[in-house]
Amino acid sequence: MVEIYQVIESNALAEKLADMVIAALIDEATLTPKPGLVDMRSRGAHYDMSWSLMCDSALALRPTFYAMADAGMQRYPQRQLREIIGALGRAGEVRMMEVSNGVNTHRGAIWALGLLVTAAAQNLSALSVNAITECAARLAQIDDQFAPKFTGNKGEQACFRYQVGGARAQAQTGFPFVVDHALPTLHRSRKQGDKETCAQLNALLSIMAVLDDTCILSRGGTSALTSVQIGARKVLELGGVTTAPGKAALHNLEADMLRRHVSPGGSADMLAAALFVDNLTKQPKWLSSKFVDSDNQIQTIGW
Repeated sequence: MVEIYQVIESNALAEKLADMVIAALIDEATLTPKPGLVDMRSRGAHYDMSWSLMCDSALALRPTFYAMADAGMQRYPQRQLREIIGALGRAGEVRMMEVSNGVNTHRGAIWALGLLVTAAAQNLSALSVNAITECAARLAQIDDQFAPKFTGNKGEQACFRYQVGGARAQAQTGFPFVVDHALPTLHRSRKQGDKETCAQLNALLSIMAVLDDTCILSRGGTSALTSVQIGARKVLELGGVTTAPGKAALHNLEADMLRRHVSPGGSADMLAAALFVDNLTKQPKWLSSKFVDSDNQIQTIGW
């Protein structure tokens, strides 16, 4: 009876973690107004995406993130775990492409949030920002022998052409743009009384201001990336999206991005990662010490 209870409780935790990932993806898609990105107003710089498609894609990935969280709760050797979640991620990409009719809606998010949800599941008793991101980095640094050496994806091509690290380097270095930029900006904006939408927009801009976004590079090259980074910094320097000058600068940034037909998809993935980690580290009641002990084992009812 105890063993059955353990399985049920463990699965419930994996379900909750998966739900939190999907919530972060949908929150990112819904955040409005985002320059160049799909939101509740428009398709941004995308002709083949919409808000409803982004939501459908996110919901279709729930089994992928559930399986990753469940794998993280097991006692697999780290290399084996890395290969398991790699296979799950690639299967998730196939599912994503089926739902989106071949549009890359969430490839980068599968990589980033897949690592983070697996890392969180590995040690549910230590859900700090650093603990989660450092564990995810260690997983990302392990070579997956079953992964294709070259995928031909646009982000990968941009990494080679412009000599930037891309999503892989972000994960392997512990998501510095989440830890050092998005989360501090998000918390600071909330603390000064900004509404949640404005706080999240400021967090997105803080990433756009510094990230070598391969989505922008693949479409517009270095000139577009430089323009976007300067424009995002200007919005923040003018007080963020809550001030009149900041709003005007945001409008100008968006107009320039639409003219260039560029979209900060990599920054959007990092924002979703930040929203997930932020929510996770609030230590919700379902992860209180009465359910999880110091060894990450699910405590059981003693019958």
